[in-house]
Amino acid sequence: MRNIYFKQAIRGIKSNPSRTLLTTLGIMIGIGTVILVLSAGEGFKSYVNAQVEAYGTNTIIVETSIPASTKDRSSGASKSGNANSSAANAVPVMTLKTRDIEDIKKIPNVKNAYGASVGQQIVTYKGISKTAFIFGAHAARFDIDKGIIEKGRGYSIQEDKSLAQVAVLGHKVGDDLFGDADPLGKLVRVGNYNFEVIGVYEEKGSFGPMNEDEQVFIPVTTLQKKIQGIDYLIYSVVELVDNSKASATKLDIMDTLRKNHYITDPSRDDFKVNTQTESLSVFTTILDAITFLLIAIASISLIVGGVGVMNIMYVVVTERIGEIGLKKALGARAKDILYEFLLEAVILTIIGGVIGIIGGSFFSFLVAKYAQSTGLTWKFIVPISGVIISVSVSMIIGVVFGVFPALNAAKLDPIVALNRE
Repeated sequence: MRNIYFKQAIRGIKSNPSRTLLTTLGIMIGIGTVILVLSAGEGFKSYVNAQVEAYGTNTIIVETSIPASTKDRSSGASKSGNANSSAANAVPVMTLKTRDIEDIKKIPNVKNAYGASVGQQIVTYKGISKTAFIFGAHAARFDIDKGIIEKGRGYSIQEDKSLAQVAVLGHKVGDDLFGDADPLGKLVRVGNYNFEVIGVYEEKGSFGPMNEDEQVFIPVTTLQKKIQGIDYLIYSVVELVDNSKASATKLDIMDTLRKNHYITDPSRDDFKVNTQTESLSVFTTILDAITFLLIAIASISLIVGGVGVMNIMYVVVTERIGEIGLKKALGARAKDILYEFLLEAVILTIIGGVIGIIGGSFFSFLVAKYAQSTGLTWKFIVPISGVIISVSVSMIIGVVFGVFPALNAAKLDPIVALNRE
């Protein structure tokens, strides 16, 4: 009996292919968008995870931060009309020093650490100039970060301490300045100083606003003393011996910094300390919220598509009213008519869902390929959960929006139906 219902439903769908396509269009778009959003979200997560792994998953990030109490005073000053409050917020925190990094290294679970500062300068070689971020870091960076130097080497601890004018170029900086020529041993002009190129990184790609391929890496003391004229750091990366003790080590780092900065009230902390797990957790929360919003928007298409299915099914019932009357006159029960039209609606929405899954996966594949072509570590992933949810939603929409036309058909009186025909 069920096989008869299915055959009747398929016959009804095949009778008008163009109408079937238009009926399922809204479902296709909605499901396709859901798949695209979920796949893009997974791809972006894979990209972020790859960037985190570049720093090592067993690391802690220490950043300078304006103390909460200072922010409160600035906010109060702003409300009272103090024009200098915004300027106060723009003043950098200058308390993180190389001494802090050395003290952090003494914490038992800390394997290594480096401090960093960033500036922007014009880099020139034989008349070719470009503006680049100048990234200064202690030599320990080459032991902690996972970037691969394609040519040459990184600078040493001694070169860092002696304010040596040596540089490791990001991949694109090397290409822009030297093309196919060998840059090693050449001198590039950074600001008012000549730097010897001792290494070039392999292509890495961008992450947020910072593209390491567009940066020049030099000893942090050289950047501080000769270019920036400062003695403080912006942030630090701390490598751990045992990542399972990250939370306890974080507290040790905070205690060390408070002691060095003479802070007794935690609300006056001029730093932030985050484990990689915490950083990823914040990112995941934000991405999940954005994904939920986009899926909610895509759901509007599904609802519109469901209404379209319902309207078309009412039209189908009207067109086949004579057929319904004849079937009932020959002994078809109300539930037989109900099942036939309900199954037709469900099949319509499942067809739309399957095509939507295929279309969404195809566009997701194109997005992944484009991202990969720009140098991003982006995986093409279509979550199985997304496919299951999409098919389930298609069936639910078919049932919810198909049941009313099906009930309408099932309730028809055979004599009335035949007379109307």
